Amino acid sequence: MTKSKITPVILSGGSGTRLWPISRSLYPKQLLPLVSDKTMIQETVERVNNTDTFNQPIVIANEEHRFIIAEQLRTINFEDTKIILEPEGRNTAPAAALAALQIQKNDPDGLMLILPSDHVIADKTAFMAALDIAYIATLEQNHLVTFGIIPSKPETGYGYIKRGAALNENGNCNLVDKFTEKPDSKTAAKYLKSGDYYWNSGIFLFPVELYLDILAEHEPEMLIACKNAMVKSESDMCFIRPNKDSFLSSPSNSIDYAVMEKTNKAAVVPVNMGWNDVGSWNALWDILDKDAYGNVISGDVISINSRDCLIKTEGPALATVGITDLIVVATKDAVLVCDKNKTQNVKAIVDKLSTSGRDEHISHTVVYRPWGSYQSSDQGERYQVKHLTVNPGQILSLQMHHHRAEHWVIVEGTAEVTIDDKIQTLSENQSCYIPIGSTHRLHNPGKIPLHIIEVQSGSYLGEDDIVRLEDTYGRS
Repeated sequence: MTKSKITPVILSGGSGTRLWPISRSLYPKQLLPLVSDKTMIQETVERVNNTDTFNQPIVIANEEHRFIIAEQLRTINFEDTKIILEPEGRNTAPAAALAALQIQKNDPDGLMLILPSDHVIADKTAFMAALDIAYIATLEQNHLVTFGIIPSKPETGYGYIKRGAALNENGNCNLVDKFTEKPDSKTAAKYLKSGDYYWNSGIFLFPVELYLDILAEHEPEMLIACKNAMVKSESDMCFIRPNKDSFLSSPSNSIDYAVMEKTNKAAVVPVNMGWNDVGSWNALWDILDKDAYGNVISGDVISINSRDCLIKTEGPALATVGITDLIVVATKDAVLVCDKNKTQNVKAIVDKLSTSGRDEHISHTVVYRPWGSYQSSDQGERYQVKHLTVNPGQILSLQMHHHRAEHWVIVEGTAEVTIDDKIQTLSENQSCYIPIGSTHRLHNPGKIPLHIIEVQSGSYLGEDDIVRLEDTYGRS
């Protein structure tokens, strides 16, 4: 009998607000290289790259992150990965339903492994060993399996799972007795002492058919909405777009609440695999390498008599003197200083930025686009200066502006520029002018990134003054 393969389902809908100012809603923590030279979603996908065990993964993401994710997957040779674009976040249960319905088309008896895109698993061998145990419980015993992290301390930031009766003779897989919310410190200490509780990792292995059957029984409205959304879905390139109106009729609920707490088929496999959900700056400090003084240092940092701190800068030189147990993070447009034991409250800063009408929680000074990126370097009355980076072979939309003119100066690389009915090739130190209302396009035909300084001038310089007439990326 051929062993059934597992389809990994990577959930990439989070915004990572507790890691502000590095994590922003348009560029959240899963898209950042926080613990290695690869981003967290790249690490997650590479964790399941064994073709003997796994099918090609499916990624669940939102529209705003689609091209960044596709590019990050392409650079690690996962360019064929399907990306299902949620029209709007509806929590994890509907997201998993979309993936299950997609898998069911080709593999009705298949298994799916639900993985958050922003978790660290340091011990891949332990992870795979736990997966082998879960595989038997799902395929042979038809259970829904979650992975419970063996707790190392009385953590109050995680939900817990209490184990029930043993599901197998080895005692390494148990029925779930109950799920509990994040406890207070006294309750967490009691859980740790009992040995019967595990941290809730949010990682699951499900038989696709069983998951959909339980949704049909307990969340029929959700299942109908997701089915209709997938029946009416549209595809372009690697993206699958479920129908928006259908999907938005689904209730919002988590896998735990919608499925796991409502079935007697829930099981838990305990595992110690170096897991961390990197849910705060303190959690990141815990897992990163430290200097002799207990500091995690990154960037242009001068640290004197500072201890047990995380000190990181992506821009200016950052100096600290005599500080202890602090998080100090500087980007090009924001600085965070926080007590290391209060990092869960960083989300309150993001909330305040949002209610104040600011945008430092939305994007960095570098904004990523499917063709590359741009960074604003100066802005004033009726003008703005940007640095554009166009990746090799990429082309911007054919577009025009009603309110601004543009000057382009080529700094490095080769540009093929279309202005109205004229096409010209420009190289380093050459420039061109695009009048207001002119149809224009920029293409990098070369093999190295194209760098351009763009000077915009006019009465309105907002990004919404773009009329796309033709677009490679389906945005027109």
